Amino acid sequence: MHWIVTSLRENPELAIFLTLAIGFTIGRLRIGGFSLGNVVGTLLAGVVVGQLDVELDPLVKVVFFDLFLFATGYKVGPQFFRGLKKNAASQALLTLVLCLTSLVTTLIAAKVMGYDSGTAAGLLAGAFTESTVIGTAGNTIARLALSDEEKTRLLNNIPVAYAVSYLVGTTGAVFFLTSLGPRLLGANIAEESRKLEEESGGGAENDGGPVPAYREWDFRAYQLADEWTGRTVAELERSFEPDRVFVERLRHDGQVEDAEPADQFASGDAVALAARRRIVSRGVPVGAEIEDRELLDFPIEAVDVVITNKAMVNRTIADLAREHGRGVALRRLVRGGEVIPFDDNTRVDRGDLLHIAGPVEDVERAGKALGHVQGDTTATDIVFVGLGITIGGLVGLLSVTIGGVPITLTTSGGALIMGLVFGWLRSMYPTFGGIPEAALWLFDTLGLAVFIGVVGLAAGPSFVDGLRRAGLTLLLVGAILAVIPFLVALLFGKYVLKMNPVLLLGATAGAGTSTPALRAVQDVAQSKIPVLGYTVPYAIAAIVMAAWGPVIVMLVN
Repeated sequence: MHWIVTSLRENPELAIFLTLAIGFTIGRLRIGGFSLGNVVGTLLAGVVVGQLDVELDPLVKVVFFDLFLFATGYKVGPQFFRGLKKNAASQALLTLVLCLTSLVTTLIAAKVMGYDSGTAAGLLAGAFTESTVIGTAGNTIARLALSDEEKTRLLNNIPVAYAVSYLVGTTGAVFFLTSLGPRLLGANIAEESRKLEEESGGGAENDGGPVPAYREWDFRAYQLADEWTGRTVAELERSFEPDRVFVERLRHDGQVEDAEPADQFASGDAVALAARRRIVSRGVPVGAEIEDRELLDFPIEAVDVVITNKAMVNRTIADLAREHGRGVALRRLVRGGEVIPFDDNTRVDRGDLLHIAGPVEDVERAGKALGHVQGDTTATDIVFVGLGITIGGLVGLLSVTIGGVPITLTTSGGALIMGLVFGWLRSMYPTFGGIPEAALWLFDTLGLAVFIGVVGLAAGPSFVDGLRRAGLTLLLVGAILAVIPFLVALLFGKYVLKMNPVLLLGATAGAGTSTPALRAVQDVAQSKIPVLGYTVPYAIAAIVMAAWGPVIVMLVN
């Protein structure tokens, strides 16, 4: 045992990996429907391993925190700038109200309870489950004109307050938005969701989980009735309107060929039709269904297309289908990393990802018309990432003196801002700057986990004592702070913004940067619909809450 402890002290990189292993194990443990998650699990693991008095270079946490913040900005960039547009004004306003309320209530609690800036920052980060506050507040504290001993004390108070308040912050958001929120709004969330689905939302075919056996679109072969002799492919397709049915292939004089709208049918011809199952399952009035493997044996593919063509932006899916969707089925619409329910009236935004499928030629034609077809690549554009963090860091070093105190974004804040810009640029010009989803997950998850783990390792020796002194009080204060902003946001959204209750709950979860709360709301709604209100508020709140770190430190200090 002595050898292991000595090895961890002499090789602190091993202590980091041990902290990650233990932390992610703790994060997976579930008690009922609740789990601590990887962030809190890693923090607690770091505190435990930190009891061994492991010393780490502070540069380690800065590097990983910058990587995490850049990835965060990259993910939410397109939706953040979309939130600045007029058509998302209500969601943006709701987010600002909740974020401002969170800052004010935390400041009041700190003043009343006599908390120092480190405790206040940790309380803000935990009660509102926004881990970036830990880093931005810590960077600000490190720049204050204080003794090294006082800085260390304040920095060690951050994880103590965060660990305690995070528990009630997560459970408070979930409980309030799923139990008290619907009652406060006076709405049956499941029923309201069903109404929205009928009016303006459908379901994506698959949200990235296990692939369902059911397929909405199907291909069938038919022997044409004599009445179609001399008529064209286009006429047959129009006969099904407003439903979409396509003639993909044609067997003429025993030869199979691709069908074109102007092709005329001859007696004895057979066709391969593409249509929704609800149409073909009840039989189609074109002729008898036949088994013709050769006619149906043609290549199909599914690709991801990013909407970049300006002419396609803010158009409905129905419009795009009429102009460019012949032979193509839309299987999934992803916005801001979330799968969005859709129907014919759903409007697409620049940067939206459409997962389309169909015959190869049709998919390629539609993809070129809509925007950029994403290739199947696993390579990360490291030049893009490196320049982004470097430029952002240099911008973050610029300072403005207010009241004799130099205010700066710091290199980490600059990385976040440049992540926003670069993420937006990627959505506008997706031919460069690619970061595969798996790599983005690694930057985001590992970046934050290592940062939090190092914070826990550094705070380990004083954590237990700090928790003993302030634990119960912080728990009560955190519970209050976790509810008040959500209460204010829901009342504001209901009475001032007049938002639909389902979208309001989704938007409030986003404004509170609480993905667990969104999932819980979707469970109550028995629908994916709440996500329609989530993406823009989440993107804005992620940036605003990160900015609150330096602000709370300066206001409390």
